[in-house]
Amino acid sequence: MQTTINNIIVKYDEQLQPEELNVYVEDELKHWNEKYPSKEIAYISVNIEGDEVIIKTVERSPITRLRRISGYLSEIDRFNDAKQAELYDRVVHA
Repeated sequence: MQTTINNIIVKYDEQLQPEELNVYVEDELKHWNEKYPSKEIAYISVNIEGDEVIIKTVERSPITRLRRISGYLSEIDRFNDAKQAELYDRVVHA
């Protein structure tokens, strides 16, 4: 299942109660912010495996994908409609 807590996506096992999930996430956020104050979190995964609770925090990647259309290098969301159409009309030659 998936929810959002403190603007962070949380993927979790459906066996967890909401109160228990909030405690795990708040504790993980506190730990993360102490250890990595300048890094952003992409999502937190909380799963139950036997008697253990496994918490996995994934960092948001600082890598941005750039594309080149008609000689312009930029992110896709910054292209105008014509350049986006050109991007989606491309044919992949393998």
